[in-house]
Amino acid sequence: MSKSVELESVLTCPECGHEKQETMPTDACQWFYECGSCHVVLKPKHRDCCVFCSYGSIPCPPIQQDRTCCS
Repeated sequence: MSKSVELESVLTCPECGHEKQETMPTDACQWFYECGSCHVVLKPKHRDCCVFCSYGSIPCPPIQQDRTCCS
């Protein structure tokens, strides 16, 4: 039985606090994301696999399924 996976996550910019709902990719990690407000390019925090795991309200699909992600 596989876990249900949520594909929508709200990314929050650590620089300006801007929030935007985004659809997470299921076939690749997203390592960079440009904030739509202040235009800072977000990168994953140390030991996180993608920007959704670092700045999202929901971690990426592989992590939700207890799998490794893009290592």
